[in-house]
Amino acid sequence: MYEFADREIRPLVRQMDEQAAIPRQLIDRLFELGVMGIEIPEPQGGAGAQFFHAVLAVEALSRVDPSVAVLVDVQNTLVINALLKWGSEDLKQRCLPRLAGSTVGAYALSEAGSGSDAFALSTRAVESGDAFVLTGRKLWITNAHEADLFIIFATVNPDAGYHGITAFVVERGAPGFTVGRKEDKLGIRASSTCELLLEECRVPRANVLGETGKGYKVAIETLNEGRIGIGAQMIGLARGALDHAVHYTKERKQFGKAIAEFQAVQFQIARAATDLEAARLMVYSAARLRDAGEPFVKEAAMCKLFSSEAAERIASLAVNLYGGYGFVRDYPVEKLYRDAKIGQIYEGTSNLQLQTIAKQILS
Repeated sequence: MYEFADREIRPLVRQMDEQAAIPRQLIDRLFELGVMGIEIPEPQGGAGAQFFHAVLAVEALSRVDPSVAVLVDVQNTLVINALLKWGSEDLKQRCLPRLAGSTVGAYALSEAGSGSDAFALSTRAVESGDAFVLTGRKLWITNAHEADLFIIFATVNPDAGYHGITAFVVERGAPGFTVGRKEDKLGIRASSTCELLLEECRVPRANVLGETGKGYKVAIETLNEGRIGIGAQMIGLARGALDHAVHYTKERKQFGKAIAEFQAVQFQIARAATDLEAARLMVYSAARLRDAGEPFVKEAAMCKLFSSEAAERIASLAVNLYGGYGFVRDYPVEKLYRDAKIGQIYEGTSNLQLQTIAKQILS
């Protein structure tokens, strides 16, 4: 995966960032490599591998471009995981082979008034015969521009609170369903982030994911896994930034010698490498717990919190060590610095991770 990323993704990184798009040819290559369906069983076209392998793929891709990595991450840790665990046999047979072969998936929970308060949903789902009619608006939906299959959360009973939330599988092209404008973002610009509009969108009852009113369980359990995926994205990003910094400090000369020879620089590199190793071990540990069927909620929150903050520090250090060159787009580290910021925001802010960790420890 490292070789693929260096050979086929690295030459496109600046173009993708400036154009805010991932070429379809590159997405097709990801499908050909099998990284878009890592846990999907082999009979359904997937790799039949473990969650830990998805983590390794996301890390390797993030070292070169976190935008491409998050496309793979959402596909595997959110969309496919939700279908594998909660999908009916009919949904699995209809969706998993497509997700393994050529179809990009997206996961739509967030709304304008429902970010950190994830279950304050205003999107409604009203029963109508053998279907549900969905009306509402979703925001900040990763992969939405490329996706043909969406997991969308709506409430069937606002009075029931989070017990009214239900997850639905919605196809692009469904009447009343529209992918809206793409956000113009600070970082991970090639990764699409769009709004979704649902105007009396009719969804067959067979497309309910899990049980009616149990969508909160789908969301909570899937997001716990997704946080490990974001941890993997952040350690890959940090690895890329640190690699660039180490290489550059050996080349850049000040006062007659390479800046890597100055103890102050050496100590900063050493501390960054230590932070990265700690973050990597936390991500790997959480992924292994998940694969072993052991509790991992606290560990997922910890690895997401620590790795996202470490990635921002390490990317910032790389910019500093590049000096003025680190501040211009001709060099790679300013992009990684921009990309790092989102790690502390999406799939649960750092404050929410702290809340989760404290609750697990004190309960």
